[in-house]
This record gives sequence, C-alpha cells and structure tokens, in this order.
Amino acid sequence: MMIETRTPETGVGLRRASDFSLSGLLSAVAAAAPDRLAVIAGARRLSYAGLDARATLVARHLIDTGIAPGEHVAILSFNRAEWLEAVFGVWRAGAVPVNVNYRYVAAELRYVLDDADAVALIAERSLAGAVAGVRAGLPRLRHVVLLDDDRDAAPAEGADYERALAAAADSASDLPPTGGDDLYMLYTGGTTGYPKGVMWRQEDIFRVALERRRTGAPRAADDADAGERAARCPSRRMLVLGPLMHAAGQWNALSMLFRGATVVLNTDRAFSPARVVDLADREGVQILQCVGDAMARPIVQELLAGPARCRELTSVNSGGTPLTSVVREMWRAWRPDVVLNDSYGGTETGVCGASVAGSASRTAAGARRFSMGATVAVLDDRLRPLPPGSDRIGRIARTGRIPLGYYNDPVKTAQTFPVDADGRRWALSGDYGSVSADGSIELLGRGSAVINTGGEKVYPEEVESVLKAHPDVRDTIVVAAPDERLGQRVTAVVALASGHRPSDEQLRDFCRTRLAGFKVPRTIRVVDEVKRTAVGKQDYRWASRVAREPVRAPGR
Repeated sequence: MMIETRTPETGVGLRRASDFSLSGLLSAVAAAAPDRLAVIAGARRLSYAGLDARATLVARHLIDTGIAPGEHVAILSFNRAEWLEAVFGVWRAGAVPVNVNYRYVAAELRYVLDDADAVALIAERSLAGAVAGVRAGLPRLRHVVLLDDDRDAAPAEGADYERALAAAADSASDLPPTGGDDLYMLYTGGTTGYPKGVMWRQEDIFRVALERRRTGAPRAADDADAGERAARCPSRRMLVLGPLMHAAGQWNALSMLFRGATVVLNTDRAFSPARVVDLADREGVQILQCVGDAMARPIVQELLAGPARCRELTSVNSGGTPLTSVVREMWRAWRPDVVLNDSYGGTETGVCGASVAGSASRTAAGARRFSMGATVAVLDDRLRPLPPGSDRIGRIARTGRIPLGYYNDPVKTAQTFPVDADGRRWALSGDYGSVSADGSIELLGRGSAVINTGGEKVYPEEVESVLKAHPDVRDTIVVAAPDERLGQRVTAVVALASGHRPSDEQLRDFCRTRLAGFKVPRTIRVVDEVKRTAVGKQDYRWASRVAREPVRAPGR
C-alpha cells in the first residue's frame, strides 16, 4: 500500500505505509483528522496535518544533509512544538531519535552523545553552548541544527531550524520506507547507573505504552485503523507537564496524539504552579499529566485557593512517581469527583498497570497496589512467577513485548533482560513486590539504591564520586530521604577531612559544576566517621537512618 502526501510545504511524495511505525501512525491520524488541533505550545498551534507536514520537512532536511536510515539524531530541548516535529521527523527519515536531558552539564552531555553514537543534534541555541565545549571529543557528530529560544546564548555553529525547513520544502528527496521493526530508543538513568539507551521495536512500544483503547476493545489492526479510531474519538486536551525528554512526558504526549487528542505543552523553563493553573484554565484542559507530588501538590494548593478555576479538568494522571495519600486527599477536597490515576511502568518495561483513586489501590500500611497486565509478574530468584496470594517477595518483571536491550551494553542487557529456564525472556523493572490474592501487585520499592526525586532518577555512586573529589571530603554515602514535595530527596552523609569544614552550600556549588541540578544533594549530614560493613562496603542502612534523623537545633 502506498500513501500519497501532498501539502503546500512538501509537494508530492510517495512512501510505503508503515506497519505501526510511529511516523506512520501520525500520518494515519493526520489523514483521518487533518484539521483537528494536535499541539498547543505557547503561541503555536499545530493541526494534525500541520504537524505531519513539519515532520516531513525535518525528515527531508536530515536526508539532504546525509543522515542515513538507522543513524542516531539527538534532541536537546525544553518542551516545545519543535520537539515533537523533530522526533517525528527523525523517525520519518528512518533515523533514531536520542532524547537528551537538558539539565545535563557538559561532561554528562558528552557521555550521552558519545555513547549513543549521535551523528546529528537538534538543540536550542542556549543549550548548544555546552555541547560546543565538548564537541572535539565527539568525532561522529557531524551536523547540528539550532532552535531559536529567545535567550542570550553564546554563538554556536549549526543550521538554523526554520531556514532548514524552508529549504526542505523544495527538496525532492525520497522518504525511506518505515515499519514497526524500526528502532525506538529512549535514554534513561534508571537502574543502570550511567544513562543507557533502551532499544524497542516501534510496534512494541506502541502496543505497551502508546496505544490507548477502551477495556475490552480490540487492538488496532493497522495504522490506518488506528487513524480512523482517533478520528472517532472525542477531541480532549491533556496538559503535559513532564518533560518530553523523559518517558512519562513523552509517552503521554505520543499516546494522546495517536488517539486524536490535543497535547498542551507547558513551555516554561521553570515550574510555576500558578502559571500551570492559568494555562490549564485558559486552554480548557480536561486531563493533567504530572510527575508525582512534586507537581501535583503545589498545583492543587493553587486550585484550593481558587476552586472555581479549571472547570473542565476531570482527570489527573501521575507517572514517574506515584501520588501520596495526602496529596490525593487534597485533590478530593478540591473536587470530590476528580479521577486520580497512578500509572506503573518504566523505560525498560513500558506501561505495566495502573492504580486508580477510589479503588483499593493501597493497603492499610500505605503500600501501593496496582492492577497489572497479563504479561506482568512477580518473579522468584529462579525467574518463576509467584502465584496470587503468595507471601513471598520477588522482582516485578514483564515478558512478551519488551525491549531488545541496552544500546552498546550486552552485559547490562543480560542482567536486566534475563531468560528463564523455559526460554522466556523477561524485562526486570528494578522494583520488588508481592502478588495479592486478587492478582494485583503490591509495589514495595526498588531493589537498588536508586533515588527517585520528583521523577528524576539519581544513581548514588555517581554523586558519591563527585563529593569524594572535593579536597575537604574524606568519605560519603548518598541515600534517599523522604521529602513531602519530591517523594525522595538526595541526601549526603559526609565525613570531612580533619580541621576542615566547608559549608553545605560550598559543597553543593562544587557538585553543581559536575552534576545536573537534580543530582546535587539537598541535605548534607556531617558525621565524624562514615560507617562501613565488615567487608568495607558502605553501610546504606546506617546512612539511611542518619538521613532520616531530625535536624538538631544549635547548642543541643
């Protein structure tokens, strides 16, 4: 089957209809509902036909500059319409987008771009400066496209995004065929320590994270069927607050686009609950996507101060980290019938299940309970699923449609995606849990020391290595401490060199030049000696107790 695309900007081109390729799915929705509003981002409004056409221009520019199918193109940008144009354009060119965290400092950027084998970069001008400083160490990076962002920025070399797309309108380059076997890759800091690229087939990630359907409804037969279903869906608006460079924000935005909804992006660089409420109210948002209490609490506090606002808001979806019971109660106080959804999943597993407020989603002890899909299980030490009602604790995992593995890392691929005795391959989530009698899974916590702070994952050893590089730090352990707003906060237990006492802020300033801001310890506890185990390893249990102790008043 061939699809003809004709727009004033792109001319006429023929390409093979994709078998659940992500760019093909967008084209299918655009063909079925061309004039429906797809994206609201600041002053920009894009219809589905407009978004599809702009993606084609990005694809043609990349092809004309020599980007070949299968090569990797990094995107370094805050939330904006161009992020979505770019990601679909890279897919349409047959290339692989690489999400880059805009909070990374130069050394972290160099690591990700090098590890991903990125040959091109689409970046905001104010963010591109950090890459320019390390570009000498990135010999594969041969093309840069710059997005204007109305901010003072150091001069950077690269093609201007809008000029590049204008020139691509005259391009006669053929678009490569795309299909469900094409690669989708998402870099994550998750349980892997340093960021790693999780590789999926595009059809698989669509099925396990992006395809939304009513309970009991059959799956879409092909991309044309998906487009027709989207056209029949009522047009709803979701405000996406999560960054598109993370799974939660990206998957929510893509899933709404594939069902014909309107994605409203918060384009502010800093989170302001007052501005978020203004935006949701002004745009008539029905669904709010947020990342745990860090966003949901200050937003609902704004709404409680002005309860008549956001009359059309009916649902709050939290991904990345669950909502606490306290915050749920605050939302109920604002509007008793608001639907509160916690989704459970991860970059390595896709969306596994959901906990809906109003159901028995939490045990009496406050543990989180989720209704999971049939391919999700709790495994024992021999990778065997535990039966419902078992009193044992195991590792939460998924089988079936799971990632191909980590890019360039066969060792960690084997660890995270093991094969059981029957030849069945699993994706381990990194979480531990138990199976209730009704088959739901009780989430007990991560099996590693990874800290989840406001939805961002922090690997303690990375922070420890930076702190230990400070001349006045003798030893340290970095752990999570409870935080009412962020869920967890990064806390450093530090032993100092004799006779030295740098201030907490001096230690943080030292970290800020070497780490992204979310990794910098919010709390620093100074001790005489860092406790270690008999074999010399850090005693994380002891450090966690220290981190949770109340701060003593001076003189006591």
